[in-house]
Amino acid sequence: MPHNVSHIIYILLVTIQFFVAIGLIVVVTMQDSKNEGLTGQIGTTAAASFKGKAGREEHLGILTRNLAIVFFVVSLIVAFTTKRWS
Repeated sequence: MPHNVSHIIYILLVTIQFFVAIGLIVVVTMQDSKNEGLTGQIGTTAAASFKGKAGREEHLGILTRNLAIVFFVVSLIVAFTTKRWS
């Protein structure tokens, strides 16, 4: 593969990695803390789902998990393709 093409692929992967990282930061900061006030101390939590439908927290949790997986995979690809990890 010519040097220019590999450099373009590297830039594309790093750009994807950057935007996934920003998205991951945003989604994590949007989540509510599980230990707010006295309710978290006692151990009672309000049910987040209503009649089987996933609530906001469940959707954010799924999105966080998926973004973390994408970030990890892209990071591994970047590490292997730049021969930093061989």
